[in-house]
Amino acid sequence: MQTPSGIDTDRPPPVHNLRSRFEQLALDKSPKLRPRHSGGSQRDLLDPPVSPRPRATSSSSSNASSFDASTLRPSSSSSDLKVGGKRPPPPPPPSRPSKALSSSPVQADLTSALLRPVPAPPSSRPRPQSPALTSTPPPSSMRPVNRATTPLMTPRQTLYPSDTTGKPPVPRRQANSDTTFLRRPDNVTDTNVRTISPFSDEDSGDIPGNAAPPTHPSRRQLHHHQPSSELNMASSESDLSASSRSSRPSSRFRSDASLTTSPSTSPVPPPLPSRRGPFTSSSDEASTSSPRLPSRPNVAIPPHLNISDSPSASPTSATDRKALGSSRLPPPPTRTIAPGDALPAPRRPLTPDYSDEDSGEEDELAVSPLPDRSRTSRRPPMMSFQYANVAPNIHVHTNASVLVAGTTSVVAHHHHINIYDLSVSDIPILSLEMKNIASKEYKILCTEFRPCAQKVDRGFLLWIGTKEGHLLELDVRTGTILAIKYSAHPHPITHIFRYGRAMITLDDSGKCLIWVPDTSGDDISLLQSTPRVVRVAEHPSFAKIIAGRLWTATRSETQHLPHLPAKIPVLRVYDIFKPGNPSRSVVPTEHVGAVTGAALVPGVPGFVYVGHEAGAVTMWSLDSEDGYPQCVEVMKISNSDVLCLEGVNDRLWAGGRGGMISAYDVSQKPWVVTNSWLAHPGLPVTKIAVDHYGIDKIGRLCVFSIGRDEQLRLWDGLLGLDWVDEELLKYEHTFTKTRPLKVLVVSWNCDAARPDSLTGEPANVNFLFDALHSVDSPDIVAFGFQEVIDLESRKMAAKNILTSKDKNEDGLSERVTGAYRRWNDRLIMAMRQASPPDVSYAVIHTHSLVGLFTCVFVKNSERERGTIRDVSITHVKRGMGGRYGNKGGIISRFVLDDSSFCLINCHLAAGQNAVRQRNADVTAMLEARDLFPETHFPLAYVGGGDGTMILDHEVVILNGDMNYRIDHRREAIISAIRSKDYSTLLVHDQLNREIKFNRACRLRGFSEGPLSFAPTYKYDPHSNNYDTSEKRRSPAWCDRVLWRSRVASRVAQLHYQRYEVDVSDHRPISAAFTVTVKSLKHEARQKVKAAVQSEWVDEQDRLLLQAKKFYVRQSLI
Repeated sequence: MQTPSGIDTDRPPPVHNLRSRFEQLALDKSPKLRPRHSGGSQRDLLDPPVSPRPRATSSSSSNASSFDASTLRPSSSSSDLKVGGKRPPPPPPPSRPSKALSSSPVQADLTSALLRPVPAPPSSRPRPQSPALTSTPPPSSMRPVNRATTPLMTPRQTLYPSDTTGKPPVPRRQANSDTTFLRRPDNVTDTNVRTISPFSDEDSGDIPGNAAPPTHPSRRQLHHHQPSSELNMASSESDLSASSRSSRPSSRFRSDASLTTSPSTSPVPPPLPSRRGPFTSSSDEASTSSPRLPSRPNVAIPPHLNISDSPSASPTSATDRKALGSSRLPPPPTRTIAPGDALPAPRRPLTPDYSDEDSGEEDELAVSPLPDRSRTSRRPPMMSFQYANVAPNIHVHTNASVLVAGTTSVVAHHHHINIYDLSVSDIPILSLEMKNIASKEYKILCTEFRPCAQKVDRGFLLWIGTKEGHLLELDVRTGTILAIKYSAHPHPITHIFRYGRAMITLDDSGKCLIWVPDTSGDDISLLQSTPRVVRVAEHPSFAKIIAGRLWTATRSETQHLPHLPAKIPVLRVYDIFKPGNPSRSVVPTEHVGAVTGAALVPGVPGFVYVGHEAGAVTMWSLDSEDGYPQCVEVMKISNSDVLCLEGVNDRLWAGGRGGMISAYDVSQKPWVVTNSWLAHPGLPVTKIAVDHYGIDKIGRLCVFSIGRDEQLRLWDGLLGLDWVDEELLKYEHTFTKTRPLKVLVVSWNCDAARPDSLTGEPANVNFLFDALHSVDSPDIVAFGFQEVIDLESRKMAAKNILTSKDKNEDGLSERVTGAYRRWNDRLIMAMRQASPPDVSYAVIHTHSLVGLFTCVFVKNSERERGTIRDVSITHVKRGMGGRYGNKGGIISRFVLDDSSFCLINCHLAAGQNAVRQRNADVTAMLEARDLFPETHFPLAYVGGGDGTMILDHEVVILNGDMNYRIDHRREAIISAIRSKDYSTLLVHDQLNREIKFNRACRLRGFSEGPLSFAPTYKYDPHSNNYDTSEKRRSPAWCDRVLWRSRVASRVAQLHYQRYEVDVSDHRPISAAFTVTVKSLKHEARQKVKAAVQSEWVDEQDRLLLQAKKFYVRQSLI
């Protein structure tokens, strides 16, 4: 049976002799010396070693060629070992041929294959080396080969030359694996037995009779025709090193077809490139005296390079290995589509990032887990007990322990305790020092109110845990210490919890004390009650009582799951109120960061929400079979860390590193961010907690937060202001008067084209006239141009950066005013030419930013009525990390009647794969704070905003070169454009995909009209051909117009079209809208608001009752 190509199934030959290579070399040079034994018996192991030097014998029949024993010197070879009764070790797979063995003239007659050295693996054998041979200079055969002057070998050339006179034949191995056992040819008469070198690179083959196969001399003799004497002096190590530079594969990776011999007239083959042999160790390579060339990496040659006939091809047969680069793959299948024909079904792409199918499973995989923020209110739900709803100004140290009960607030830090009455002032009513009330300066680490049977004492008796392990009870009404439990813990007390009528204290060593009242029903006595001890994990970084169990986590305790790339935190849940204190360690189902907080949401019972670093929240179901929590879902809610969590009413409140507090509606999928406000500007929120006692004391659900700004903030947990606004919106038609307005937006990336370039074709000449007449008598016209100047010009960029930022009297910037001024004058003239004689327009906004140019016109009739107010314009830079304005946006705003408008002209990051950068540019603009001054017309803005941010406005229109591309093949895109089958391209449009699948995309709340025109990018200037340059960019809808409205029905699009202006690589577009603006009837609105607020009182009582029942069930009050 023929051996498959590339696989060697032959068994390796056994080891029958342990003579070293030097001893074997000396034996080969002695024609009279013959081995004693005929096979690989155990007697060979006891024979005296054969020295590489001649030795003398005591026999009288010795001839002159006998060896002198006095010249024998010790050998370091492993063949000197006298080991009897042991079988020889198994040999390694056969390696490449040895030049020294194959070049001796007497080797074929006298030397058995059993006496030839067998290479051992480098890791299992010591390298024998004779001192005499070490000092011998290398022969000429070991000199480096000048490969630069040696012609390389063609694929048809072979390694067997014609000049084989006097060289011993090296037969090939047979295909049968049984013939791999080596036998002495002089003792065996079988003609099929062949002698094969252990270093041979040949494969088995069929040799008829006793015919001698072609010789296989060493590579150096083959190329340089050196005498055999020089080759005989080379050591086997050098042969191995030389053979390791052969580019031919090992015999175990070659088929029988590679043994095809060449005729005797074949030319001398050139040297092959250097390549490491499969069995050559680093030590063997280092032993050779000639410098080894660096190994050639396996580089895939492109098929378009015609190197099939190159002399550097590998000298293997055509049936096994072709010349490098000669095997070209067939071209991929193509589809011939005639002009105007519809495209066939799109192929599935190679990468899973873009899906051609709009199936439900693909949608689920592509959806980002981030919650929806498109309709978020950013009004801070402030709460205050003072006049005019002024926020308290209470200083809190970073590591302070803070508690709030009704109007009483306790702030404990280090050795100080400050007690405030929030209804009176921000000045503490009591300021206590530990050395005055406890006779020593104990360091305070934690505090908690003790449960009381008497309602009048609730929220006034305070337990204090100290670093020294003491427990103190303080009456905050009088500032006196009621009891002290010295050394209650041997280590610092880090946590105190209240659960029902019990108290739980936990120290840093993991010792937990459970304090319960006596059977008489009285309160807990710090001096008389005997606590029960429970051991938990030491050094807890997180600990909290949730649903009657103690949840803890430490940063050092993590676990690695096989299906996750990194370690995940371990949560320990202790049932401390059950006998035996059973516990369970649970882990999330996905990789998340360290645990930072946990909470129960009253509106969603049965689930525990655990916050983690890196912005993840894990959901744990409490309704499991064994009663312990089980992770059911992992939600990514933020790109930064979730530092604290708290369940308030039906919302999950989370605090982040940027000082933001967000309220999430977790009752629906995906989660919705209903509120998000800046609680602690620019600094992390370290704690969010609910005042449980405040429900009975003040009749409100108060939430307090602490941040690194060292301030205490109070918030309305029921979000009453947002509830009132939502109800007012339902009755808005009863106290508002509306009227329609027409808005026209024109956007164009002019590619540094000047106004005087609009010549030649009628589409160029009539561009502005056609755009202004696309809608009848617009009330507001906004022009947004991009790349008014050449952004690739270094001179222009330097001029933008270095020149002044002052304004001229006409509102134009002094930076590169030439190009902007030409367009400004051209637009003013176009407005005059296109307007009727009785209609005139006035410019309310003109601004430029490194290529961006915005010009906004409004009818003079609107200005004369005085309905346009709060006019402002600014810009946001996004190029070079926000330091350069080549990318960014110009943002203008105004209030018309009682409706606020915001117009954005933007230029986002370019590049086919720069989707994240474009999303980041949009997010930076929409979330930029303090863009505009605070408004004097708060009723014109929405979402609780004050007009300083973009999304505070009622109507937002976004236009510009957004650079979102089409993720599809260029040929398919062009074919769809020719057939006007734009619907097949919409599924590949990046902007549509981001809005549909990416919940973190800030454009999710925006709308866009149907794209019924061809992509506007990228054309060859002054032609109708898409990009034919070397880059051959794919066409795309880079130029877009989107809008957003608080009430969707108040904005209706009239048209969305493009214009065939060919002076740029972009085509201009325009969009027209009918916008409904409102005018408020303030007296009617006040009446409706009063009625809604009265309804809120009843709703607040209902919500407070629900919250109280929940906290009673959870034993928090």
